Amino acid sequence: MRAVVQRVSRASVSAEGREVANIARGFLVLVGIAADDTPAMAGKLATKVAGLRIFEDAEGRMNLGLADVGGEILCVSQFTLYGDVRRGRRPSFDAAAPGDAALPRYDAFCAAIESTGIACHRGAFGEHMNVDLTNDGPVTLILDSRDLDTPRRS
Repeated sequence: MRAVVQRVSRASVSAEGREVANIARGFLVLVGIAADDTPAMAGKLATKVAGLRIFEDAEGRMNLGLADVGGEILCVSQFTLYGDVRRGRRPSFDAAAPGDAALPRYDAFCAAIESTGIACHRGAFGEHMNVDLTNDGPVTLILDSRDLDTPRRS
């Protein structure tokens, strides 16, 4: 699984001309699911995302998490995070899970976030969406479940 986490002061998602979800302060999380992802990966990545400390404390250091600031998550499925553009100019999405396989993993990811006590609002899975956000900072992080066990220093 891959996640792009953006710290936002507000975010919303709409589909077919109607607003599906919105949040004030928190994270907009774009989630891509690979064909070989497992529910365990979803839980591990969700725990990492929910625990990120990327809000400033009184000294201006990124030291506070969502729970500390009363933040929420807006989670949007995005299979294009597995777009492969190494060859040619048109991306291949062969590594992305098809919708029927991705939906349970997306639901597991959102449920795992909710199990940490953080509210997780969802986009419209499988639909064309318009995402509107105000990136705060900007702060944007990219996480991959396959990298979570790799040490930062060797």
